[in-house]
Amino acid sequence: QVQLVESGGGSVQNGGSLRLSCVGSGFIFGNFPMSWFRQAPGQEREFLASISWIGDSTAYADSVKGRFTISRDNAKNTVYLQMNSLKTEDTAVYYCAREIYSSRYDTWGQGTQVTVSS
Repeated sequence: QVQLVESGGGSVQNGGSLRLSCVGSGFIFGNFPMSWFRQAPGQEREFLASISWIGDSTAYADSVKGRFTISRDNAKNTVYLQMNSLKTEDTAVYYCAREIYSSRYDTWGQGTQVTVSS
């Protein structure tokens, strides 16, 4: 079945870095744009970044622009989120999602926790 599995979360100090990975299976990964989202306790899910199906186009939320970088390796069915200069407000569960068209998403991973401490 179609599945996305995130990994790479953890606990870091303010200013640290993490790289999240999301592996897709059960579909032709390179045919779909992919995105990253996050959700902090008591808050709505927030869009962070997206990447086109061949990786030639990216978009970022203002809150992470210049600190986070999305990339993909279609040979490995994997999308990445490199997160630098992490802040305490980046603490959340991070999700990857498959985009089927125009900001519509049909498949989500289970999420990976990122905790940034001061």
